[in-house]
Amino acid sequence: MTSKYKYCLFDLDGTLTDPAPGITASVAYALERFGIEVSDRAELNKFIGPPLVYSFKTFFGFTDDMAKQALSYYRERFSAGGLYENEIYTGIAELLERIKEGGGRVILATSKPEEFAAMILEHFDILKHFDFVAGNTLDETRPEKRQVLAHILANYPEICAENAVMVGDREYDVLAAKEFSLPSVGVLFGYGSLEELESAGADMIAEDVPALSALLIDA
Repeated sequence: MTSKYKYCLFDLDGTLTDPAPGITASVAYALERFGIEVSDRAELNKFIGPPLVYSFKTFFGFTDDMAKQALSYYRERFSAGGLYENEIYTGIAELLERIKEGGGRVILATSKPEEFAAMILEHFDILKHFDFVAGNTLDETRPEKRQVLAHILANYPEICAENAVMVGDREYDVLAAKEFSLPSVGVLFGYGSLEELESAGADMIAEDVPALSALLIDA
């Protein structure tokens, strides 16, 4: 058993875990603080993936200041328990363990603040598999996935198209990987559609965790 890539970069939300309950509840809480009621919580699934400030502005027409305040309200609810209203996808822990056993290095690339991301990984007992956790900062200096990848490459300058892969469920993961000439795997068990991932230019598609395992590991 050998890892096909020396470096496997993983998105978090919709790729390693299903965060919908906690994220949508926290978004709903933030919107309620502005007097906005959402009848169908599933409508807020579109907040999973893109930067939150962007989402509040794009989906609800918030100004910059309103979006920043909404982010503050969101984190108030999220840090109070929303981050644990989450579920790891079946087989992910075993996949990460096999990558490490096969000689690969595992890196997190998330738009979520690193502090929250590390707490979630620890909650699911998979932080131990990660060589590096990269994400946004609480003061929003790396909200976009491309900025997170730039941060990773600053710490691992040897990462390149020949030895690394980016795994994610949304177009933001694929587009960021392409910006740095890294191959990408789009997963269909998260929150991005096949059309979205293919339109963004995903190099490979995995329908489920076993299919993802086959793309990352030589049995």
